[in-house]
Amino acid sequence: MDYASAAANSEDLCMWEPVAGAPPATQTPLESFLTDLQSAALASFGERDFDPKLYVDLPLRSALSVTRTAFEALPRLCSGKIASDTLKHFIDKFFDVPGSDLLPHVPKDFRSEPEGFLPLVKSQEARVWALKVHALWLQLSRKVAENVQNQPDMHTLLPLPYPVIVPGSRFREVYYWDSYWIISRGLAVSKMYDTAKGIVRNLFSLVQTYGFVPNGARTYYKNRSQPPLLSAMVRVVYENTHDLDFVEEAFPVLLREHSFWQSDLHRVHIMDRKGHKHSLNRYSANWIGPRPESSTIDKQIADRLSKEKRSLLYHDIASAAESGWDFSSRWMQNGHDLSSMRTSSIVPVDLNAFLFQMEMNLSFFASLLKEKEHMKYFRSAAEARRCAIEAILWSERMGQWLDYWLPYSKHSTYSRGHGKFKFHVLDIVNQNVNVFPSNFIPLWCGVLRPGDSRIENIVKAFSSSGLLYSAGVPSSLRQTGQQWDFPNAWAPLQHMIIEGLDWTNSKDAQIIAEVIARRWIWTNYNSFNATGEMQEKLDAQICGKVGYGGEYKPQAGFGWSNGVVLALLQKYGWPEDPTLTCR
Repeated sequence: MDYASAAANSEDLCMWEPVAGAPPATQTPLESFLTDLQSAALASFGERDFDPKLYVDLPLRSALSVTRTAFEALPRLCSGKIASDTLKHFIDKFFDVPGSDLLPHVPKDFRSEPEGFLPLVKSQEARVWALKVHALWLQLSRKVAENVQNQPDMHTLLPLPYPVIVPGSRFREVYYWDSYWIISRGLAVSKMYDTAKGIVRNLFSLVQTYGFVPNGARTYYKNRSQPPLLSAMVRVVYENTHDLDFVEEAFPVLLREHSFWQSDLHRVHIMDRKGHKHSLNRYSANWIGPRPESSTIDKQIADRLSKEKRSLLYHDIASAAESGWDFSSRWMQNGHDLSSMRTSSIVPVDLNAFLFQMEMNLSFFASLLKEKEHMKYFRSAAEARRCAIEAILWSERMGQWLDYWLPYSKHSTYSRGHGKFKFHVLDIVNQNVNVFPSNFIPLWCGVLRPGDSRIENIVKAFSSSGLLYSAGVPSSLRQTGQQWDFPNAWAPLQHMIIEGLDWTNSKDAQIIAEVIARRWIWTNYNSFNATGEMQEKLDAQICGKVGYGGEYKPQAGFGWSNGVVLALLQKYGWPEDPTLTCR
């Protein structure tokens, strides 16, 4: 029985509640105006090829007050709309092109062919392609224009001190979890360590300013974070450079980020069947309105709901964006209805695995820095989280970890200090038995100890999960039209599954890992040949086919896709004879 049959119609799910002293974030005056412009543009230009994000990325040419006055003075048709030619002329006059506040940049550590590049790639065909992928760092490298720092009220872009690598296409800014695969896998293979350090230091600056790493480097992303992989980035940089000063610089920043994720906004408390109390985490944005970058879309989704339920839905939509999986049946009570999204009522496997990894990394960094108390604290925190993951999320029957949906329990509260925590009592029926690649992410994060007796069963569970397709691992087995559902395959999920299986040291798991890696290299090579670009997502069913669905068109560029391909070629190479053509 899956979660939907047990609780999909329940009215007493645990809903998000604002945290005392932390009211939901609000729009800036510029964001508010740009979302008004976004709505007007949709009415004037129509839905065909409409991208709402474009309008909140527009840099102002004149002061906001002047621009707003001119906008309000535009003549309206009887319908209240602005004629499309009139609105286009207004935008051309008062705004610069989106992305113009990011300037092209040539990284000083870029080499057309780095020394010792991909030594296991023997195929000339594969090497030529890999060098083209490596060269894409030049196309994606930017630096933030000085006027973003000097005139912040005229940009939604956030100032950053070092050059950046953007994902590509409509994603004209830095994104948090994308950066892990860009720097830790891509730039590491390209031996661009100075660029990698600069990108990580940009994320440090965001933590120092806001207390966490926002979803992306835009003002409208400051209401949420993304999967917490900053400590993993620091660790990869250290392992490649042995720069202890960099670790010392990072440590206080990582402590602050850890505190953010341990706040009441993200923590949940569950009592297992033996009466043991555990703390785990959920995604929970500090937001109760439409996302500015997708305001018109969110309003359409919530249109049929009451005002109160709209606020809850907007919160859960933004929380799904915080997960990086925007959007997926994984977050919905009704797997085909976006208005049934309940993200903040879910304890996700992958988030808690990432936080376990963070706590282990913090313990490791503390040992390097001779910070004994911190080392003990984070080792203990990681062990407590490991126990919680095993008690609440592990399914012995299925041989994998499962997301847990939180039911509301009126009587399960207890006091600690000056705070009051609501404890939910574990009921296994609330585990989501639907299969997602995220169910296996704890392998990548090291949640299992070496030699754990369950490894063989987990490998068998993955082999029989239905997730193995000829061109990749899909995000789910449900075809809903959402981009983090079947048949779309995403580079970071492939990489975490491949490395997680490989790190088990199980021979069977390593064979499966290499099969997935070869298939992913094949499909990326063939989609590149067909389109001339690296793609954001691909179709797991058909080699070389671009993915589809979701709230925007498929995007090319593409930061994390480039990084994963280079990492897989670094590890597995490519023999001289086997062709890269789809099989």
